[in-house]
Amino acid sequence: MQRPVRTVDDVLGLLDQLLAADDERRQPGPAGESWWDWFYGDRDRGIPFFAAKPDENLVSYVERGIVAPGRAVDLGCGPGRNAIYLASRGFEVDAVDLSEVALSWAAERAAGAGAQVTFRAASIFAAGLPDGQFDLVYDSGCLHHLPPHRRPAYLDLVNRLLAPGGHYALTCFAVGQMGSELADLEFYRQRSLLGGLAFSEEDLRYLFSDLVEVELRPMRPEPEDSAVFGMPYLITALFRAPVHTPADPGER
Repeated sequence: MQRPVRTVDDVLGLLDQLLAADDERRQPGPAGESWWDWFYGDRDRGIPFFAAKPDENLVSYVERGIVAPGRAVDLGCGPGRNAIYLASRGFEVDAVDLSEVALSWAAERAAGAGAQVTFRAASIFAAGLPDGQFDLVYDSGCLHHLPPHRRPAYLDLVNRLLAPGGHYALTCFAVGQMGSELADLEFYRQRSLLGGLAFSEEDLRYLFSDLVEVELRPMRPEPEDSAVFGMPYLITALFRAPVHTPADPGER
């Protein structure tokens, strides 16, 4: 018998294992292949967000001048559609994903578009991203696939990555539209994330209460022939990090 739990990371790893069987059940691919590599391995799967076009909300932020070019990171970038858009608009872009298959596809797309993106094959928690350097942290579909026990680390990561006054933007499954609305505890009872978690406006305001809300709305649906991606089952959010002012010299 072994008692391997000594640190918080050990506990988190056990909980990851508890839910890992969910991916194994859903994955018909070769043994040892990650679920996400299997998922991105068939480019003709017909998944709407496989299309090489950016999220409509992200384009809106940039075109309205709410988010100006600077340094950006795309968390869970998949085939790179949003990262490539940001690079094309003058951002210095890092893009992170667990799936090397997805990143290979993203790199092909970036080369075809002449876009310079630094792709990192890693967990977002182990990607070695520098603290306080990002003017934009973007997440399109990462948060809603994280188990609840990884959420505190995600929130800490976002807060650490953002430069003062930087923006955090998100698209995720919307309550009443797509994703599971079960209480967090139920995912462990069922040993499954049930395809992803749904979030409400109230959920997002609570989770990101350390940031300043800029815009929170449903994603606008876009026709199939649109140059941007938009689906009504997603919710979009834009928050801003506070700008820290220097303390009074007399303060201690």
